[in-house]
Amino acid sequence: MDQANRADTIRAIFAAYLSSNRKLLEDALSDDFRFTSPYDDNIDKPGYFERCWKNSDWIERHELERIFVEGDEAFVTYLCVARGGKRFRNTEFFAFDGDKVKRIDVYFGATYENGLFVRQSES
Repeated sequence: MDQANRADTIRAIFAAYLSSNRKLLEDALSDDFRFTSPYDDNIDKPGYFERCWKNSDWIERHELERIFVEGDEAFVTYLCVARGGKRFRNTEFFAFDGDKVKRIDVYFGATYENGLFVRQSES
């Protein structure tokens, strides 16, 4: 798979959330897929769908700002706009195995609500 196709796969994954196309997402992820975020530690594909897919209806849209692909890896930075006015920017690292996504690691950015910075609680 070339770099343009990997970027298209990433765009399709984000679009799948907004169109509720779970099949597209399932087909894009490898069977041994893993996901890590500040809330999730290396969860598997079934865990990802349980934690992330079922709770995605709060997203109004994603604005993909940058996609950098190099070989079997890619970074995407996006602005997520939630229903109700909350906005935040994240970066995700994608690792591919052939034409499938094998891993996604999410790095959270700042959050804004109605144009104002929202301080996140420290734990």
